Amino acid sequence: MNPAKSGGRPARVSSAPAKEHDGPFAKNEQVTLDVIGLTHDGEGVGRADGFTLFVQGALPGEQVNARVMKMKKQYGYARLEKLLTESPDRLNPPCDIYKECGGCQLQHFDYEAQLAWKRQHVIDNLTRIGKLTVRENEGDRLGSADFGVQAERQGIVVHPTIGMDDPWRYRNKAAVPIGAAGEGGELVAGFYARGTHRIIDMDDCLIQHEHNDEVLRVVKRVAKELRIQPYDEQTGQGVLRHVMARTGVVTGEIMVVLVTNGKRLPRQPEWIEALRAGLPGLKSIVQNVNTRDTNVIFGDETRTLWGSDVIYDELDGIRFAISARSFYQVNPAQTVALYGKAVEYAALTGNENVIDAYCGIGTISLFLARKAGHVYGVEIVPEAIEDAKRNAALNGIDNATFEAGPAEVVIPRWRKEGAKADVIVVDPPRKGCDPALLETILQMEPERVVYVSCNPSTLARDLRVLEDGGYRTVEVTPVDMFPWTVHVESVAVLVLD
Repeated sequence: MNPAKSGGRPARVSSAPAKEHDGPFAKNEQVTLDVIGLTHDGEGVGRADGFTLFVQGALPGEQVNARVMKMKKQYGYARLEKLLTESPDRLNPPCDIYKECGGCQLQHFDYEAQLAWKRQHVIDNLTRIGKLTVRENEGDRLGSADFGVQAERQGIVVHPTIGMDDPWRYRNKAAVPIGAAGEGGELVAGFYARGTHRIIDMDDCLIQHEHNDEVLRVVKRVAKELRIQPYDEQTGQGVLRHVMARTGVVTGEIMVVLVTNGKRLPRQPEWIEALRAGLPGLKSIVQNVNTRDTNVIFGDETRTLWGSDVIYDELDGIRFAISARSFYQVNPAQTVALYGKAVEYAALTGNENVIDAYCGIGTISLFLARKAGHVYGVEIVPEAIEDAKRNAALNGIDNATFEAGPAEVVIPRWRKEGAKADVIVVDPPRKGCDPALLETILQMEPERVVYVSCNPSTLARDLRVLEDGGYRTVEVTPVDMFPWTVHVESVAVLVLD
């Protein structure tokens, strides 16, 4: 009989030193764990004798032997040593560096199972953080006439996660740190190992567009040939900090951004010549200067070394100009699904005034403008607002107005100036909406609020605020923007009760 399953003491495979903590296990002790779930970081949640240990690489339904690495009073962390019972959803990751690289967390987890887990992850946050009621069965989409009454009686409909037919090679942007490795300090480029700033050298990434991989290979080769010194985080010395590649998936256009530790790019003419020769689709070479001691990729100064300031791409027939620092969703196919769902939830008839908070370069705004009376977009980054205006003009859209500034400042001012909104759409960063913006939404009383979220926990928190202010959450649809990672986007629609 398995003691962990029968409620007895977990199996101890080796002796261990005396404990220096309040938990039941000692460091390096081996225990048998039943894995009951996944954390938001993708770690297995293991249970033994009522105590929780988090285990990277373990999947729900598995029984594992794990070595305790770190203990706290209420939980601890352990390293997977051996699979005793394997989940039917376990995969053999196709990426050679998956176990080291921190770019993906779920390549060992069946894709359909990932989609189900992401839906449940959204539900768990809605119920635990938002204290919201979710219908047991997602059912069919409620008709517009049922909004509010049905939602109040039956709870929120959380639909299955919208996934991809082919969940590989989807990223149109790669931002990769540059560093040195080994005694000789050889230049390397790749994503960080999990939980560290140690760079795992990489030439091929299965979730990146092939053009981005080619950019990384060419930049590494050219940097070595030109003897460009990689940046050293410890000393603050060296030239090349990051390389960012952007690909227009529809147009095939490529932008290369070299992030440097200083304004001078040694051997700049040779850089330009070599990159142009090695990358046939290249349209833009940009330098960004970042001299700060920071983990933030970009500095404040950006200049074009060769070619255009922007590249172009298309989403659902809308053309976008994308500059080096523009926010543009990295998964074009799923962006169309995400924004299409937002437009569906807005339920536009062609006469509505719509406010798009956190509008970026106008992506959602222009999707909405095709069916709205007028769209007003606000974004804190001035360069993004200039891109949004350019994108509206590029597509002949004249019913969209954009203003730069914090949404929580601009929209309250609009309200004081007499602006009204039938629908407000928000697409905030991971920290969610500013409380001042939520308060303004409640004061403006639009008929609908459409919330596009990249963080289920802040989504749940903000939905609770809106519900307490008189709104009712009707539907939520998760969208898998980032297959093989733990991240999930969601679109929610609320109606005024």
